[in-house]
Amino acid sequence: MSQILQSKKRKPLWREYGEALLIALVLAFFIRTFVVQSFKIPSESMLQTLQVGDYLLATKFTYGLRVPFTSYYFYEGRQPERGDIIIFEYPKDPSVDFIKRVVGLPGDVIEVRNKQFYRNGEPVSESYVQFTDPHRQEAVRDNYGPVTVPPGKYFVMGDNRDNSMDSRFWGFVDKDAIRAKAWRIYWSWGGFDDIRWDRLGKLLQ
Repeated sequence: MSQILQSKKRKPLWREYGEALLIALVLAFFIRTFVVQSFKIPSESMLQTLQVGDYLLATKFTYGLRVPFTSYYFYEGRQPERGDIIIFEYPKDPSVDFIKRVVGLPGDVIEVRNKQFYRNGEPVSESYVQFTDPHRQEAVRDNYGPVTVPPGKYFVMGDNRDNSMDSRFWGFVDKDAIRAKAWRIYWSWGGFDDIRWDRLGKLLQ
């Protein structure tokens, strides 16, 4: 008994390309929303940890997966920890992303005296911090607090302490405003003739 094979009608080329593009866009949206996102460092507030011209990847799932445009979570994740470098919505303008280091958790008492950072009454040794103006004292920047971090909030500071607009000036960061945790540098340059090869792939900590 012979079999008659019928060839499946091929889709038009425009439809094949359209479907492939749609799938690619959906995957890109999923990855950017729930997995990783890239960011460029535009300022010197995190020197020397992050330099102007660093491009980094940040994980979106570390602190939980949130339903887009809501405060509800698919997955809770872990809470931010001291020392985490986070990307968050700037409290004064949520359309702007900031990057700083978490130095105070809910309940911590934060104080700065003569540039020395204190947490819960104890001086904190921070190997990543730099001071570019060590001999000049300014109110707020160099002498701040003490203040207690409220529930659901975090105190953040830049590693370049003399040149960083951070929680000392505009207050706490809300948990729901945190977008991602900085992970690795994937590209870094100061110009076309200044590629920083030694920084590529660097783990941020």
